[in-house]
Amino acid sequence: QVQLVESGGGLVQAGGSLRLSCAASGTISSINGMGWYRQAPGKQRELVAGISSGGITNYAGSVKGRFTISRDDAKNTVYLQMNSLKPEDTAVYFCNAVIKSTGYSFRGYWGQGTQVTVSS
Repeated sequence: QVQLVESGGGLVQAGGSLRLSCAASGTISSINGMGWYRQAPGKQRELVAGISSGGITNYAGSVKGRFTISRDDAKNTVYLQMNSLKPEDTAVYFCNAVIKSTGYSFRGYWGQGTQVTVSS
């Protein structure tokens, strides 16, 4: 069994910063790509940032230059540093990871989501 647990969301004023964390636990053999998605009310879930097992990153255009994704493989954790936050960044943020659990092939897992609210 694999679980992803996010933390670090909250309420912040526009221009502020937050750091999200997502830790994977369970019978993990290997972790491939990891990423952060977000879903605002009435909108579809969208990719915010992703990072490959080799450290290659990609970002949505709306967050490029403000958000930074990183990972710590020793801790099975992915981070999202969010700076210069805007009200339009308000959403539930979900982490996703492609994980090989012991005895199983690679598959995608989702965290439960953490709320980020940016006030103007």
